[in-house]
Amino acid sequence: MIVVVPAAPSDLHAAAAVLAGSFADDPVTGAVVGGAAADRLARTQHLFVGLLRPAVADGTVDVARRSGDPDVLGVAIWEAPGAVTSIPRLARQLPSFLRACGAGGLVRAATTKHAIDRHRPRRPHWYLQEIGVVAEARGMGVGGTLLDARLAVVDAQDAPAYLESSTERNRRLYRRHGFVDVAPVRGVTAAPMAMWRPPVTERSAPTVATPDPTA
Repeated sequence: MIVVVPAAPSDLHAAAAVLAGSFADDPVTGAVVGGAAADRLARTQHLFVGLLRPAVADGTVDVARRSGDPDVLGVAIWEAPGAVTSIPRLARQLPSFLRACGAGGLVRAATTKHAIDRHRPRRPHWYLQEIGVVAEARGMGVGGTLLDARLAVVDAQDAPAYLESSTERNRRLYRRHGFVDVAPVRGVTAAPMAMWRPPVTERSAPTVATPDPTA
């Protein structure tokens, strides 16, 4: 049985390793980290340590395990509606980002983040930043279980959710969980698809409209 719980601080490095294994070859993450392929996995893990550290403190990281087994099989990083990136938060993330990208790579990372943020809907929403599953657990429903756990919270708040997806395989999973395609995110490597999940009350309406990113 797969169980999902909020990540604890002690899960930080295991969760980063899971995400690094899932995203080391991802075109968007690879463009951010850059550099030689030989050490990309280690540098990608540093990137995720930086992303995870404040999110774990916020309670917006979920980890999946087999019941009774301490090993982390899957991880999802979420951002709650109205979350603000503060200077102290960035300061805590900076050392890990420097180890991942180098000083020059921070400009590349900032450019990518700006392009992604520019496409996000202005309407408050839950944002799925990253989700990943260890290779040996893929096909076991871990990703779907992670989504179900947080989307239950989202639905209880009657809130919308948003994400970007780089692969058609992943988009099929998200569509099964109520997300709909919006548009490719231009200005980002591989132009991932922006996807939107309307709140419960709008999904029950006769017509569901996708969001206007400028609205």
